[in-house]
Amino acid sequence: MTTFLLIRHGQNDLLDEKLAGRMPGVHLNANGREQAHCLGEVLSDLPIKAVYASPLERAQETAELIARSHDLPLETLPALLEIDFGGWQGKKIKKLKRQKLWKDVQGKPSAVRFPDGESFAEAQDRIVEGLCSLSAQYNEKDLVVCVAHCDVIRLAVASFMGLPLDNFQRIRIAPASLTVIHLDEGKASFGSINYTLNFPEFSLQ
Repeated sequence: MTTFLLIRHGQNDLLDEKLAGRMPGVHLNANGREQAHCLGEVLSDLPIKAVYASPLERAQETAELIARSHDLPLETLPALLEIDFGGWQGKKIKKLKRQKLWKDVQGKPSAVRFPDGESFAEAQDRIVEGLCSLSAQYNEKDLVVCVAHCDVIRLAVASFMGLPLDNFQRIRIAPASLTVIHLDEGKASFGSINYTLNFPEFSLQ
């Protein structure tokens, strides 16, 4: 049974302002770099076997310190990539909220495909298949870090919990938070979910 630490990347300047999506050049800001540094320290004593990250800079930068503290290479995993928001990418959140599609994004995401982009269902299949495939490459009790994005992590948690896709946004995943999933042949159990460094409840169990 492989144990995954799913980590959302740290803060960046577009957070809650624009839908960054897969835009290049979105880096951690000062707060995000501090979050990444703290994550590296918190996880430094754990027997981490491998560190993977989304190809995007903000995820790579968050994962880099964790990998470095364990003298591990940072490996890129496309399955961890942010949702392809298509024509919505880079747009201001305030403007997107005025569009008709926004209501479905919030209330019926299972029916949503972003203009010229990906659907939530496709993104969920991608992340779940990626994690299941990755778990098959490791031995029982191996601990693997995966640094990804808010919606991607929420979609994975919802799927492994058996929640309907339309309910995935009920799950909170804060910047630089950790979520622990134990995977055994596609079956999941959970440790801490949305653990942040402000709270002392982190557990692998």
